[in-house]
Amino acid sequence: MDFIFMLTRDDRTVTDCLEVLDAVEDLGITHIGFKDVGVDRDTLVRLHDALRIRGATTYLEVVSTDREQALASVRTAAELGVDWLMGGTWIEETLGLLHGTPIGYLPFAGRPLGHPTRLAGGPGRIADDCRRAEAAGCSGVDLLAYRAIDADPLDLVRAARAATSGRLVVAGSISGTDQIRDLAVAGADAFTIGSAAFDGSLRPDAGTIASQLAPVVDTAGALSVCR
Repeated sequence: MDFIFMLTRDDRTVTDCLEVLDAVEDLGITHIGFKDVGVDRDTLVRLHDALRIRGATTYLEVVSTDREQALASVRTAAELGVDWLMGGTWIEETLGLLHGTPIGYLPFAGRPLGHPTRLAGGPGRIADDCRRAEAAGCSGVDLLAYRAIDADPLDLVRAARAATSGRLVVAGSISGTDQIRDLAVAGADAFTIGSAAFDGSLRPDAGTIASQLAPVVDTAGALSVCR
């Protein structure tokens, strides 16, 4: 199971993202993502270059629920050359902008609302969106399961898994290893953590970002071996 460390807090890339990257280098995290809000364009370029030097698989997640702003994020992803683009709901337009690139696209399943983003939609809506994304040629979906307002998070994960053969990434509001294990059982391929590491929720007794993330790395690694 892949752990994607998001260099974000409250859906914004942290301003000291480059320093944080150095602080967690020894953990061997190989999947790292960010948003295109919170820092300027030059910082995004330097961050992505630093991730490439480290050999990381890179992710940009769309934040905006406004069409034009979301598509601007898609253009940024293409210009940076990330490996994966996550989020957004304008599937056809996004795939058009990504045409000719090797970037895998994982749109949101369900209806994202507000900022930080919440998720509307029950299991039926999630399943329908997963099938629509796969039929359009997407590589999978980005599911904000633990930000759901209409259903149990794990019911949404199971519905998504049954409806798609693509990559199922669960993003947002994951704050403990029990949740990670539950996601693995429900069928998720990967999960993201950002804010919980920066606000100390993962290990309230620990002070450094590396200490916050260490049990997450260990849990994800153990689950990958078991699969």
